[in-house]
Amino acid sequence: MIKHIVCFKLNEGESAEKAKEILLSMKGNVPMIRDIEVGVDVLHSDRSYDVILSVVLDDMKALEDYQNDAYHCEVVKTHMHKVRKSSIAIDYEI
Repeated sequence: MIKHIVCFKLNEGESAEKAKEILLSMKGNVPMIRDIEVGVDVLHSDRSYDVILSVVLDDMKALEDYQNDAYHCEVVKTHMHKVRKSSIAIDYEI
């Protein structure tokens, strides 16, 4: 199994709750997702990121399919690229 984690810093004035809603909308719309969790930062420190996405997928093929999924690309990536200042990601086997 693969865990895919992305942390997002949002542009000033963007809603972390709206980003969370958009990210969670992948549940049921992106079939290769086995589990999904989204969190919103509560500390708001200088080094904090605003939103974290954690997705579990079956394998590397599922990760590739996820990265190219129409809903993920057209809805989620489109929104997140518009509202993010920066992001970091890690993918690892579990």
